[in-house]
Amino acid sequence: MTTSLRPRTLVSAAAVIAALVAPAAASAASAPTVATGAASKVAQTTATVRGTVDPNDVETSYSFEYGPSKAYGAATPPVAVGKGTSPQAAVADLAGLAPFTTYNYRLVATSGAGTSRGANRSFKTLKQPLGLSLAATPNPVAFGAGTTLAGALTGTDNANRQVLLEQNAFPFTAGFAAVGNAQVTNATGTFVFPILSLTTTTQYRAVVPGRPVASPIVTATVVTIVRTNVSATRVRRGRSVVFSGSITPRRDGSRVVVQKLSKGRWLVVAGTFARRSTATDRSRYAVRVKVPRGGSYRVLVATNTGDVVGSVGRTVKISSFR
Repeated sequence: MTTSLRPRTLVSAAAVIAALVAPAAASAASAPTVATGAASKVAQTTATVRGTVDPNDVETSYSFEYGPSKAYGAATPPVAVGKGTSPQAAVADLAGLAPFTTYNYRLVATSGAGTSRGANRSFKTLKQPLGLSLAATPNPVAFGAGTTLAGALTGTDNANRQVLLEQNAFPFTAGFAAVGNAQVTNATGTFVFPILSLTTTTQYRAVVPGRPVASPIVTATVVTIVRTNVSATRVRRGRSVVFSGSITPRRDGSRVVVQKLSKGRWLVVAGTFARRSTATDRSRYAVRVKVPRGGSYRVLVATNTGDVVGSVGRTVKISSFR
């Protein structure tokens, strides 16, 4: 009896072990299967990356890791792809990229069964076209004073590039011609052209030699210099003071007015015309102004011959008493 029962006991134990192991093996899940695809729509700062993800019947999400090296450093937000059993399309739009730069990327998928990483692939963003900006400081410019033309060359390979300054003086019919020597942009693409003395309103633009790249036109406007003297700054109410001075450059016959500040506005209270001066480079003026009460006054020269425009002199404070 003992001998006949032992084989049955061994067979029953083996059957039990097999029954326990089989369900465990059948329930084991696989990590997602991923394949990194090609990049498309590659531009200066954007690109689209693609791939496929097979969830292997487990809820799965994916993202793309990307960066200028295989260390990546950035990743797109996770996207859920479900728990199917066939490859699903994965896609992401990348933005904020640097122009003319090689980027590495790969597809990464994660589920409860594990994380899978696709093969590394790469693309190179396009070059950023060169562009120029330009500004004059100060502007307007007092007659005979200087200004600075400064700007920046942007785009790929913008450092250590030659930039020329061109000018076209009023009446702007001669066309643009180079002025001074070429400047070389610094490491950030900026450049500076100093103008030591300006006596005529002039248009300027910056250009890159040999390339169809030019900045917008900047007009540096020259304004007259108005010098103001006053016979008194304290006067009895109803009495008059005399405003006098000079206008540079010479503008005989130009309208000259005295203005008073009233409730935030400059109002005309007297006027005259500029006359010939003993100095050949300037005109002179003199005008008597009645002062009913004190306040702020100034002289305005209303001229616009194109090469220069009118301007105002200094503000004069006049007080009055009974």
